Amino acid sequence: MAAVMAGDQAALAGLVTRHHGPLLGYLYRLVGGDRQLSEDLVQETLLHVLRQRTYQAERPFKPWLYMIATNLARDYFKSAPVRKLWQGGNSEEALLRLYDSEPSPEERVLAAERGSEVRAVLAQLREEYRIVIVLRFYQGFSLQEIAETLQIPLGTVKSRLSVGVHRLRSMLAPVQKGVD
Repeated sequence: MAAVMAGDQAALAGLVTRHHGPLLGYLYRLVGGDRQLSEDLVQETLLHVLRQRTYQAERPFKPWLYMIATNLARDYFKSAPVRKLWQGGNSEEALLRLYDSEPSPEERVLAAERGSEVRAVLAQLREEYRIVIVLRFYQGFSLQEIAETLQIPLGTVKSRLSVGVHRLRSMLAPVQKGVD
């Protein structure tokens, strides 16, 4: 980041290459599958990073980057007249693979079925629980990284994760019974 702040174009290209895909996948899930919005938010996030002149080198970069992205997404929804419901799209699988490893064709079909169910239920959770779940299980953040990203105590992260997962399971239970 120090090199980026000094104007090193190669460092900027490396930063974008490394973080663009995972950040896009995170924002895509966070904003309910709106590809255009998630791409716009990624660009805004990277522009914010580029303009940043006060980054502290001792601070971990990844939580800081995701904090910026999360705050931009929150700001968008605070200003949006109506918050969109989570919805799937044809390009969704391609976006999800930006971060996830390549599964087999059978695993893709099963995951798509389960994914659409989970996504629909995840959209019903309050934002505070949804963000923690997406950072933990979709982005692979540690609990400490989530706390740093959201600027909340570690205990709050644990609590939100526990409550969110419990609510997610209870909401998915009727869906799973219908499948059996």
